[in-house]
Amino acid sequence: MLIRDFDDQDWSHVWPMIEDVVRAQETFPYDPDMTADTAYRVWVEAPPGRTVVAVDGERVLGTAKMGTNRPGPGAHVSTASFLVAADARGRGVGTALCRDALTWARRRGYAGMQFNAVVQTNRVAVELYRREGFDVVGTVSGAFCHPTLGRVGLHVMYQEF
Repeated sequence: MLIRDFDDQDWSHVWPMIEDVVRAQETFPYDPDMTADTAYRVWVEAPPGRTVVAVDGERVLGTAKMGTNRPGPGAHVSTASFLVAADARGRGVGTALCRDALTWARRRGYAGMQFNAVVQTNRVAVELYRREGFDVVGTVSGAFCHPTLGRVGLHVMYQEF
């Protein structure tokens, strides 16, 4: 598996991943009616941010976006988001993407990385982030409407560098 910078030719592979996850409404707090155009504007980061894909040959297995969490006085903290194709899950793609984002953020001199909205019931993601050094620093109870579990919490997770 190789992680490389996203290019526009990747969008035809990335959009179906985003669409599947967003429509499922289980792990990402994006509008389930999001269009491909809106998703592109949200997912593809302009520099100095970065969007990447994890590939195996020509196949896109996952994608990540990373950048500054907040402007101004908060600009010293980075953030990132990750998506893995359904049939590529459990193969280390998410871990590789997370590690790539952490390396990117450290090299750019950020003081830490913050995830603003990790769905509490997304145990795979929460466990991955904890393994990679993140802590849950707070949970907003009932902030995410899960399609089968009802209102569940959203974690804010942070790792100081």
